[in-house]
Amino acid sequence: MHGLKNVPENQHTPTEPSLISAFLSTAWHIIHSVGWSLVDNGINALLKATTSLAPPTSKRPPWEPFTIHTILLICNQLDLSLPLHAAVFACLTTTFYATVRVGEFMVPTLHSFNPTIHIKHTNISVQHNRQDLKVYNFHLPCTKSAPLGEDMSWAKQNGPSDPLSALRNHLAVNDPPPNTALFAYWHNNGYRPLTRKKFLLALANAATQAGMKPLQGHGIRIGSTLEYLL
Repeated sequence: MHGLKNVPENQHTPTEPSLISAFLSTAWHIIHSVGWSLVDNGINALLKATTSLAPPTSKRPPWEPFTIHTILLICNQLDLSLPLHAAVFACLTTTFYATVRVGEFMVPTLHSFNPTIHIKHTNISVQHNRQDLKVYNFHLPCTKSAPLGEDMSWAKQNGPSDPLSALRNHLAVNDPPPNTALFAYWHNNGYRPLTRKKFLLALANAATQAGMKPLQGHGIRIGSTLEYLL
């Protein structure tokens, strides 16, 4: 079996140094604006051929973006006085207005929370932008693209999708301890960190109740990008 770059599967891992060098040389030419000796038409033909040979399992339909209207429809199906719903809506509005990868504000499983990796209540700070307006900053201790940490932020918004109101409601309803997961919620006799699976399931149930087709988690970041661009 060959990958998208026509590399045999048995060469994927471990990878030969010569193969890594080939990819690095491509990057070097791009960075230093040095032209390739290869003919562009030939490269384009190879790329088209590679695309056509890609297995169906590697292709996915386009993600449907979340919109503010979508968020409000979901909110109408949630009871924000319930611990889980309060955490879910706060997480939804925060990830939307901060334009982040959804999984970085949650934990993979109930027992995988690590305070050195996952975001906590203590990782929130209030700052001011160039217009001296309040901005709420979220420090992610470790992310997929920034292993040493990354800062994301949002500002107060008008209307019921306001992330500040949602966050304050979550903190009032759940009152998670400082060193637990940011969107931990009260369950039975203790706190549970909000997992990606539980989050998406709650959104899917609310969307179904609102007469909508459930959307994918990636649609939150896509919709956020469109909201800020448009």
